[in-house]
Amino acid sequence: MTDFTMEKGADGVAVITWDVKGKSMNVLSREAFDLIDGMIDDALADDSVKGIVITSGKDSFAGGMDLNTLASIREESGDNPAQGLFDFTMNGHRILRKLERAGMDPKTLKGGKPVACAITGTCMGIGTEIALACHRRFMADNPKARIGLPEILVGIFPGGGGTMRYSRMVGAMAAAPVLLEGKTMEPKAAKSAQLVDEVVAPDELLQAAKDWVLSAKDADIVKPWDLKGWKMPGGAPYHPAGFMTFVGASAMINGRTKGVYPAAKALLSAVYEGALVPFDTALTIEARWFTEVLMNPSSSAMIRSLFINKQALEKGANRPAVDDQTVKKVGILGAGMMGAGIAYVSANAGIEVVLIDQSQEAAEKGKAYSEGLLDKGMKRGKVSGEKKTEVLDRITASTDYAALAGCDLIVEAVFEDPAIKAEVTKKVLAHVPADCIFATNTSTLPITELAKATDKPDQFIGIHFFSPVDKMMLVEIIKGRETGDRAVAKALDFVRQIRKTPIVVNDARFFYANRCILPYVNEGVRMVQEGVAPALIENAAKLVGMPLGPLQLTDETSIDLGAKIARATKAGDPEGYDDATDELIFWMEGEGRLGRKAGAGFYAYDNAGKRLGLWAGLGDRYPMADTQPELVEVQHRLLFAQVLEAVRALEEGVLTDIREGDVGAILGWGFAPWSGGPFSWLDILGAEYAAARCDDLTDAHGPRFTCPPLLREMAEKGQSFYGRFGEGVDSKAA
Repeated sequence: MTDFTMEKGADGVAVITWDVKGKSMNVLSREAFDLIDGMIDDALADDSVKGIVITSGKDSFAGGMDLNTLASIREESGDNPAQGLFDFTMNGHRILRKLERAGMDPKTLKGGKPVACAITGTCMGIGTEIALACHRRFMADNPKARIGLPEILVGIFPGGGGTMRYSRMVGAMAAAPVLLEGKTMEPKAAKSAQLVDEVVAPDELLQAAKDWVLSAKDADIVKPWDLKGWKMPGGAPYHPAGFMTFVGASAMINGRTKGVYPAAKALLSAVYEGALVPFDTALTIEARWFTEVLMNPSSSAMIRSLFINKQALEKGANRPAVDDQTVKKVGILGAGMMGAGIAYVSANAGIEVVLIDQSQEAAEKGKAYSEGLLDKGMKRGKVSGEKKTEVLDRITASTDYAALAGCDLIVEAVFEDPAIKAEVTKKVLAHVPADCIFATNTSTLPITELAKATDKPDQFIGIHFFSPVDKMMLVEIIKGRETGDRAVAKALDFVRQIRKTPIVVNDARFFYANRCILPYVNEGVRMVQEGVAPALIENAAKLVGMPLGPLQLTDETSIDLGAKIARATKAGDPEGYDDATDELIFWMEGEGRLGRKAGAGFYAYDNAGKRLGLWAGLGDRYPMADTQPELVEVQHRLLFAQVLEAVRALEEGVLTDIREGDVGAILGWGFAPWSGGPFSWLDILGAEYAAARCDDLTDAHGPRFTCPPLLREMAEKGQSFYGRFGEGVDSKAA
């Protein structure tokens, strides 16, 4: 174990360097924590050591705790995992508290050894918590580096003392953006927020930390909360100002999380209760709340999907074993919103881009989209003028297909019309190298059919970007029946280059994401037609963790698009088509209420496009029933409509990895992130309960809720999806 090394200098400063071999960023393991514990003991006991500096051997400082460690502790703890997790957390508190007290006399608070942290670059999670336990924090002046405590974003909260230390440093109100929102900051902003004390040039970082250690006095290393008479900034909970702070924070949390994210509530509870007691007792309170969150199935599911699984997919968990397919030059056909967005993320990632459209004006307009985004970045101080020039210089806007010469990847993003796509495909193939991979950006059209426009279907693949491309993290890669491994690898390597998260699915109508989201929208429309209050439908969705209610989502994506999809679906599968929602959708289309873009849809809008509330006219056409369903009934209809399609996609082999199903659902359409995704949610419910609930919903609302055979089988066998499939699909799934 060499994650930490210590060198005692002739100047009396012991430098502890964190450098995990074989990893681009330091992560803390259980064994490494024990190692640094011993080094701290050694340095404090050695009379020749005057102080300690903790730094990193990498350009970054730390990426946080290895979250797999928490899973292993749970497994090792047998029948009492909570005790194992609590003991592990308290041991971490013991080590960092020892570092913080640094050998000082507990009564006089004198005689301790100064400890500084030299933060070389990006510092997250436990790395930040280690820094907060030090007496002085120096950070390298690198605008690209970030520091913070983003644990809340993956379903937990800072449990290594960060919650208690930072809230006591700045007060609950000032700590909220860092603790409750997971906000990360560049060095100078971090200094203003007191996450760091000094920002210095990278080549002066270590020496500045050493100089401070050698000059520090006893009073410089005593934390405020260890002094008699300390008072919490902003007021303690029993102080009038502090009381109002916590009332406001509670309202804010419930307003944003709708009560479905346990970590946020637990964090606020820990801060509130911890502020009422001495610091060491507060650490115990933090550990108890942290353990409770870790034991909540929601947090486990979020960690698995949003950290472990997401990271695995981004590293190529399902990439075919072929040579590196890094994209050097990409041709993009169609300079509309999608094409322009793809051009931007590609050029921003360092890829040469040729953006083609029918007219030079349209092509230049597509390039101007990138310029607009870069200008916004410059206003926020995140993009330099030099960076803007570099990105724009990589984009060639043209009408000439000959400019595509030398492209190793084409992304076609023209209208969703098979004939137009086929015409463009043939034009492109006349100008690109024989080994160029051709990708079509489509959300609904079958890839296998579109591939007929080429004589090399093994080099043809679907890449479904989500709008807006620059913001949405998911990319759905679709394999046609004849798509080859090199095309899949090229698509995956391209998505890695543009720093997005890929899922790979097999060709089928609507692929995976749209296949699952359409039933959600349709279920909301069905309920309106049945007389369920639109406000109940929308709020039920938000209260169960969906970012948008089905009616608002329909407005955002446009009602005429829904009508177009309905007509195309009916034409493609007239016998299997369900026309239950056609009446309302086609009526809205006929009324010109096409959604937000038209300033009229299920919602009313003002002239600026701001929602004013649900449209009153909806109730005139579809009056509300006298008896309204229970909240949970509405929520289950909305969620089961989605998850059952996910299960069917798995059964049919459209999905081949449940990890992709969960990550894709959260990143693609915002499926209740607290649940970890469709398969994680079904595991939380339990297959037996889920199957029984399907039967209830089928009896009450129809065969669309029929329990899939796979789920029924798992219920009978007492299985879970992650227990059965783990990292893929077994031979009995389809």
